[in-house]
Amino acid sequence: MTRTDAAADERTTNQQPFFDRPLASLHMLLVASGLLCVIGVVMVLSASSVDAYRTTGSAFGIFTKQLLWLAIGIPTFWIAVRISPRAYRRLAYPALLLAFVGLMAVLVPGVGILWHGARRWIDLGPLQVQPSEPAKLALALWGADLLVRKQNRLSQWRHLVVPLLPVALAMCALVMFEPDLGTTLCIALVIFGLLWTAGAPFRLFGSLAVGAMGIVVLLIVHEPYRLRRVVSFVHPFQDRSGNGFQAAQGLSALSTGGWFGDGLGQSRFKWGLLPNAHTDYIFAIIGEELGLVGCLVVLGLFLVLAYAGLRIARNATEPFVCLVTGAVTAWILGQALINVGYVVGLLPVTGIPLPLISFGGTSLVLTLFTLGMLASFARHEPAAAAALANRGKVARALRLPAPRAGRAGPERVVGRAARRARATAARAASTKATEHRERRSGNVGRRPRVPDEALRSTGTEGIAGR
Repeated sequence: MTRTDAAADERTTNQQPFFDRPLASLHMLLVASGLLCVIGVVMVLSASSVDAYRTTGSAFGIFTKQLLWLAIGIPTFWIAVRISPRAYRRLAYPALLLAFVGLMAVLVPGVGILWHGARRWIDLGPLQVQPSEPAKLALALWGADLLVRKQNRLSQWRHLVVPLLPVALAMCALVMFEPDLGTTLCIALVIFGLLWTAGAPFRLFGSLAVGAMGIVVLLIVHEPYRLRRVVSFVHPFQDRSGNGFQAAQGLSALSTGGWFGDGLGQSRFKWGLLPNAHTDYIFAIIGEELGLVGCLVVLGLFLVLAYAGLRIARNATEPFVCLVTGAVTAWILGQALINVGYVVGLLPVTGIPLPLISFGGTSLVLTLFTLGMLASFARHEPAAAAALANRGKVARALRLPAPRAGRAGPERVVGRAARRARATAARAASTKATEHRERRSGNVGRRPRVPDEALRSTGTEGIAGR
């Protein structure tokens, strides 16, 4: 294709409505992720300045750590963009094995750091890593690969839930030994996304919901501090000086922001009036400083991420990509909604951070890697690959390059569907010619017998996502 043809194709693409363009999902993902990272870094600086000055002597102490993690996360994002979907599938089983090794290692005294009665981090010199964060992505990759391998038997419940649920429960048990109820809920979101995308019946979701509620009740009753959180959730202002202090202060911070907030950096509640202002309750500081408009912008960006994920899952040509995208989208959006839910008083406090916004290095890097994986899936769509391949050198240098599939280059990706269609048409024409010859020879009612092995080798249709 000449440069003139490429320029003409690009002009035609630019004249299309935005949501009809082949790179719409990729662009939405990049813009929403970038804006959320910028908002997150700015709000961490604003919400943590007072606490950082008290603990480190510098108002930029916590902000510097978050900036360092972001500097690690951005290259991680671009590396994830350039990994092919097939490579992600090959990483499924090794990732799950490493996840279990990390979850067990953090429980070993001397390896895991004990902080506020919980062992959730491993000390790696200047950085601290939380193994339960990458475990969520590992479960999504392994679960998607498992369901694709069993796609011809997913009409039976036992093939849907075994061994998927036992492995997920084992992972949840290790996480609860830390303990970390918030990450356990995120693992449940991953399982929900996998089963929903795989087309599990509603009866199965009902049964799993009843079982999950029973387990959650037992976990709440077993730990007194969780029971106190539930009681303070029901009546936060009745015990404002005790267990309901954080929930009540978060609601008060939100209510003082009004439409446009008190101004960036002008929060009063970050001066020791709201615990964990830069982590769990950073959304309350956003409401206080940026008002309702700022909160709606943040929620809107998460909805853009969710919509982009649904588009990628819908346009996926491989069942593995569809399943992983559905699981990851349910996890990230669900985690954001749970965080916002307990800040505004609709849910009990669980300690789940707000993705890309709250302070936390492992969560930030892992989320950026996951979004980079979704961007890789988006640019491997046939239409997106063709659009990237048709761009000039300058435009290609400023944008993502076209995906490569082997040594044949992007043409192999774009032309695979066309070759498959031509092969199907050729087989249909050959079958029609054979039937015509049989009619002329008088063998109209006779059909050759197909061996049972050939019938079994044809298989059935792939996973039909919702």
